[in-house]
Amino acid sequence: MSRFDRISTPIAGLIVVERQRRGDDRGFFSRFFCREALADFGGDGKIAQINHTLTQAAGTIRGLHFQQAPHDEAKFVSCLSGAVFDVAVDLRPDSATYLQWHGEVLSADNGRSMMIPGGFAHGFQTLTEDCELIYLHDKPYAPEAEGGLNPLDPGLAIAWPLPVSQMSPRDQALPLLPNRIVAARR
Repeated sequence: MSRFDRISTPIAGLIVVERQRRGDDRGFFSRFFCREALADFGGDGKIAQINHTLTQAAGTIRGLHFQQAPHDEAKFVSCLSGAVFDVAVDLRPDSATYLQWHGEVLSADNGRSMMIPGGFAHGFQTLTEDCELIYLHDKPYAPEAEGGLNPLDPGLAIAWPLPVSQMSPRDQALPLLPNRIVAARR
């Protein structure tokens, strides 16, 4: 019996995982990660790196970041406290959903995680104060392969749920998509 429910998204390979909780008056227990169970959802379950973030202000956007091939990484993203609107953008040029995005609320309360395959940009907006996320990566960070998309790019038209309260100077300076790419996408 799996302790994870799979929720499909409109983008092939991008999966939302819901952890089943067993609780009583003391609280709850849930399995956070299981290589065998999650391998059925498309990952190999190998973890090369784990990152943990804290974002203090609601409305903050972090991302959209990615690693270029051959360092493109799969991520398993979960919210440990608070709530975020988590977004993945398909950057696979041969994909039918190239440059389309999908967003999902991840929170400490709903027990959902996003399994993001390699070839995607990832970012999030905090919906509450003091949001903590944990990311399990299948490859280590390679600074020479770092890339990003501007999260406010009108060509992506991401429907961030809150007004933007904060963004890093680095994320604000990420380039916009060329008009020719946006026009070809439509």
